[in-house]
Amino acid sequence: MSNGNRQIPYGAFNFQVSIPELDPQDHVTGGFSDVSGLGTEFTVAEYRTGNAKGNHVRKVAGLFKVSDVTLKRGLINTKKMWEWIEAVRTTGSLARKDVVITLQDEAGEPAASWTLRGAIPLKWTGPTLAAKAHGDVAMEEIVLSIESLELN
Repeated sequence: MSNGNRQIPYGAFNFQVSIPELDPQDHVTGGFSDVSGLGTEFTVAEYRTGNAKGNHVRKVAGLFKVSDVTLKRGLINTKKMWEWIEAVRTTGSLARKDVVITLQDEAGEPAASWTLRGAIPLKWTGPTLAAKAHGDVAMEEIVLSIESLELN
């Protein structure tokens, strides 16, 4: 990972998505072209004590939640993602997997990494097929529901 001395922001175009349980050999799962939705937010509970001198509330950090993450890629000749979707249909939460997204620097070295813990496919969208769309890539999209997000 980075040593913290870099002053120039990293480009958002050089990254890898890996789901080790789906791809035990090389861990890199297909060539995803887009990853969006990495985020977390906290709820706040407002609280005021009865003997507070000021007429205002205190804000206390409550639960946090993480956003759904969307992955997009060109359709390739593998059924590993679909098999994961089928596993969720038949086993539910037992099909949870960890997903690792690694941003790379210009030399291909890891610069930052996020681990999506307890991910399950929430939605899959197949390609739009049109005879007039000459040269377009058939894209698939998968939305993941995750339990927690870690910056490694």
